[in-house]
Amino acid sequence: MTDLPDTVLSGFHPARSAEQVTLGAGSVARFVAPGSATQGRFGLFEWRIPPRTGGTDTHLHKTFSESFYVTAGTVTVYDGSRWVEAEPGDFLHVPEGGAHGYYNGTDEPAAMLVVFAPGAPREAYFRELAEIATEGRRLTDDEWIELWARHDQYPVTGPTT
Repeated sequence: MTDLPDTVLSGFHPARSAEQVTLGAGSVARFVAPGSATQGRFGLFEWRIPPRTGGTDTHLHKTFSESFYVTAGTVTVYDGSRWVEAEPGDFLHVPEGGAHGYYNGTDEPAAMLVVFAPGAPREAYFRELAEIATEGRRLTDDEWIELWARHDQYPVTGPTT
């Protein structure tokens, strides 16, 4: 049997303890393993997306990659050059600086796993979006740009949803 160093941290994270937020369009983001649970190596979130909703226009992140793995339904994703319909089992990796976006354009719910690497604190961004929606606030274009920049999210001119 091998002795593990004291610095090795691990932990079981039961599904019922994962924080989740509901965004304005009804999408639910569940923080399965935020960066705080992975020593900042990655973040793993689950997205449940209602029919005909739940997307983003094209954008990029400068300091982390984002990957999408569809688990249910059909999610239309922008892969940096075109919008494609991704089905269960399909995967898209977007490196730092890569343009991407997604939405559910079907009449059925969809779900996907999203991995951020390294484990950027994306839960703060999604909590803020949920709070804005809950309060019914309307942000100006400048306020959106400031919010996005604070969370390393930058709109990209080009194909939109």
